[in-house]
Amino acid sequence: MFEGVLARLVAVARRLRRFERRELAAFGRWVQHTGNLLHLTVLVAVPLLIGFVTLVSNALAELSFLLFPPLASGAYTLFSDPEGRYASPRKFVVGLVVGALCGWAALGLSAPLFPMATIVSVSPVSAALSIFLTGAATWALDVEEPAAFSTALLVLVTDDASPEAYVTSVAVFGALVALVFSVWRTRFYERRAQYLYDTAQGDDHVLVPMRGDPEAAETTALFGATLAAAHDAGKVVLLSVLEEGPDGDAAPTLDDAATETAARLEDAARTVRTRAGVPCEVVVARDAPVPTTMETATNTNCDLVVTPYEEDRGLLSPYVRGVFDSEFDAVAFRSTTGTRRWRRILVTVARPGDTAHAMLDFAARLAGKSGSLSVCTCIDAEVERRRAESRLANLAETVDADVETRVARSNVTDFIGANAGAYDLLVVGSSGDRSRASRFVSPPTFERLHDVECDVAIVDRGKP
Repeated sequence: MFEGVLARLVAVARRLRRFERRELAAFGRWVQHTGNLLHLTVLVAVPLLIGFVTLVSNALAELSFLLFPPLASGAYTLFSDPEGRYASPRKFVVGLVVGALCGWAALGLSAPLFPMATIVSVSPVSAALSIFLTGAATWALDVEEPAAFSTALLVLVTDDASPEAYVTSVAVFGALVALVFSVWRTRFYERRAQYLYDTAQGDDHVLVPMRGDPEAAETTALFGATLAAAHDAGKVVLLSVLEEGPDGDAAPTLDDAATETAARLEDAARTVRTRAGVPCEVVVARDAPVPTTMETATNTNCDLVVTPYEEDRGLLSPYVRGVFDSEFDAVAFRSTTGTRRWRRILVTVARPGDTAHAMLDFAARLAGKSGSLSVCTCIDAEVERRRAESRLANLAETVDADVETRVARSNVTDFIGANAGAYDLLVVGSSGDRSRASRFVSPPTFERLHDVECDVAIVDRGKP
């Protein structure tokens, strides 16, 4: 009885660990979306900064609580759009200080010029003059900052602190916020690919199932080797799975086939080593193709499967679907032109996320330093253009390559048909993150690309 209870507890613990791994993987992919990352940062960084300023303010009686509103709004502006128009630490600090100085100046000028205005607690003349001076000064000094207008007005009501102390505290704590933002942007945000995106850290051990036409399979192997060669620890494993016939083949026949297949794989491996300069192993196995492929990937420590593209009655073959349904990142490669170097690459993305980052990372590896890389998204209406351009800009920042961004008001299939001929390779997603109903209503893009005039790579992120 005790052993039965212990076994159940162990089973529950394993389920909890699997659930925890799935949840962590889901959160990791959620935070890879730049918009989600920025929202999360705002929810964490801004409260912590304002909390610290509050702690200091409580310890120093001469600091005014009116210091907090411009710091909070300014910090939000910085962290929510770290590459935007107002994301300059220098302009942030100088703008806040200039605003406070202009408010102080307006306070001093309005009293002698308009003595009747001081009857009310806040002079309308002082308020109007402080905003005018702030707008003129920040424009002239090229330090326009929205929160500067806040400090300009708040200095007018600093009853519990002198204007001098207020201006000084704005300068000191504004510089603190700017310093934290600058360190975060330089050390984390601009390097987020190496911290957050799985493909930037892994996907350097590549398994290539050598299936179908031998020439196409060898081209697929070179494609996978080029991906692996971008990382110092890259390697390639060539796999051939021998399947028994419906009545079963004799063991000697299978042994002969295995010997012949191994020799052919070794020839392909020598080509890979010579052309791509990465280690290459060969594996010949017997069993069901999909489970054997997944088992081999696990045993050889591979984290990416690059398989030749296969169709069955116009749809993905059961083998490719099985690979896409696995836990491994996968690419189905269709060789159309026979080229073995991909220097001009077009990536089409429908939405931001981990799949889009993986597609762009793979494309950057293939293009190398001398290649050209374009990333495109298609929109239905002109009103969507600005947001689409922002999404592509966030995506392009995550790879160490020069990336051209294109927003086309067009159907994606029509756009690809009109432009694919100018590229060596087209990279599209597998739509694995869409629901079955969505894929039924609108088939994946790759299923509508039968006549495209370049090679095609279909990227699928592994299931967590």
